[in-house]
Amino acid sequence: MEEKIIEFLDYIKIEKKLSKNTILSYSNDLKLYHLFLGDNIKFNDIKRDDVIRFIKSLENKKLSPRSINHIIGVIKEMHAYYSMNYNIPNVTEDIHRLKAIKSLPKVLSVNEVSKLLDIEVTDGYSMRNKAMLELMYSSGLRVSELINLTLNDVDLTNDIIRIYGKGSKERIVPIGDYASMALDKYINEYRLSMIKKNHYTDVLFLNNHGNSMSRSGFFKILKKIALDKGIKKEFSPHTLRHSFATHMLEHGADLRSIQELLGHENMSTTSIYTHVRSDVLKESYDKYHPRSKKIWLFFKNLYNILTTRGYYEYRKN
Repeated sequence: MEEKIIEFLDYIKIEKKLSKNTILSYSNDLKLYHLFLGDNIKFNDIKRDDVIRFIKSLENKKLSPRSINHIIGVIKEMHAYYSMNYNIPNVTEDIHRLKAIKSLPKVLSVNEVSKLLDIEVTDGYSMRNKAMLELMYSSGLRVSELINLTLNDVDLTNDIIRIYGKGSKERIVPIGDYASMALDKYINEYRLSMIKKNHYTDVLFLNNHGNSMSRSGFFKILKKIALDKGIKKEFSPHTLRHSFATHMLEHGADLRSIQELLGHENMSTTSIYTHVRSDVLKESYDKYHPRSKKIWLFFKNLYNILTTRGYYEYRKN
């Protein structure tokens, strides 16, 4: 079984050119599958019922439908590979993903983003943090794209950066003025002092040891800054990316442009932000429109309060 997993991972790494993070995610999902089935079972002997029992075990662990569906997708892909290349019956062919409730991306308001980015620079690390967050919000980067940037990817003369996204797909995205200024200061005034002796690297954002930053390292920094700023909303590593897309849409950008900037392959992925915007619009409608039920109730309650206190009787006299 382990040999089958290794071969499949090699295949998707070479043929599909998936990112390191995606390969690692596939590997972790298949380790769970292998652990459940045990070492004694051969891949050819896996039955449909075995796969169903595995999915049930994931549900019992209270994993989210989204996480379970990702694992199901990986398993189906591996079985399909061996069915096509080795003529092994595909026992997952009629196994379907769970019905998942789509959750909208968590976003910050413009004011919350401004508060988050208002970082006092006292040393190289605080300057690095400011540059990272400014760039992520300015250009809508994925965390993996941010931490994998090199000096050669940044063109401050033209205010653009080169990104290698999912599947090593290259795209060029603009940098906003604030991000450009923060990057310029970080690169030219602070970054060199953060490189450890005899350990030169062209990685743009360095951790405390002078190496490239990890996803978890970035998220720890983000959470700490948010906590220090009193932002108590639920956070994810991609919160700034989601906020970038939502704010662009709210200020009139078209979906096609946002799709290109985010590096989405399908427009359907980008369209989730229209639902976020719909929520914002609904909130504004409820708050301000004279025919909104909520504002009507507000004025009705206000009238009752004023009447109870004798205000209208006084005005009539």
